[in-house]
Amino acid sequence: MLYTKHLFICTNQRPEGSRVSCGEGHGLALVAAFKKAIKDKGLNTEIRAQKTGCMETCELGPSVVVYPEGVFYGHVQVEDVEEIVSEHLENNRVVERLVMDFDLLRALKK
Repeated sequence: MLYTKHLFICTNQRPEGSRVSCGEGHGLALVAAFKKAIKDKGLNTEIRAQKTGCMETCELGPSVVVYPEGVFYGHVQVEDVEEIVSEHLENNRVVERLVMDFDLLRALKK
């Protein structure tokens, strides 16, 4: 395995007036913040952060998923990046307050 952890940050941008999208919620700013935090901590050889298209979790976005765990974080703000990096990426502790509620997501999509 090339990386021990891999983050995907949604940067999908839909046309104005359509369903909400993570790009509107500063997806690219999150990508930059994660990349900077990971590099600043010297983790960039073992952890990769990158942008991705829609993960179908728009209503709870901006969305970030961490693999190999498959932990989805929702409503992620730039201010949350440091906590996710230090807690989850460095210390393998899930940031519970940001974990996506899939039951809520299903209810919102009905």
